[in-house]
Amino acid sequence: MRHVHAIVWIDHREATVIGFSLDRQDTVKLQSERPRERLHRKEGAVGSGRVADDHEFFDQIAGELREVNEILVVGPGTAKTALETYLRDRHRATADRIVGVETVDHPSDGQLLAFAQTFFKRVDQLNPG
Repeated sequence: MRHVHAIVWIDHREATVIGFSLDRQDTVKLQSERPRERLHRKEGAVGSGRVADDHEFFDQIAGELREVNEILVVGPGTAKTALETYLRDRHRATADRIVGVETVDHPSDGQLLAFAQTFFKRVDQLNPG
């Protein structure tokens, strides 16, 4: 995906990557291949009570972002920060192109693209050149 900007919406099960430039856009939907895990919420149960990060899933997302200049990562929970941390550890060149991490619920693809366009318009105004 070769674009100027991309927005990644992510939770622990799925991701939407929308890359866009002035003249075109591409949308890719990715899903974690891990089976759903039941979390223990009972006091005294073994485990952290949270789903372990799926590094293969994060690698797929990183692959979609290889040729994007600026990246915005969004999502409703902790997966967005887990992705950012993983990219900083394993895909440093991609992580260096992240310009923001924002909390966003469950928008449609159109709402996601509109959010990204507004965000990047502000970023571009702050960083002319």
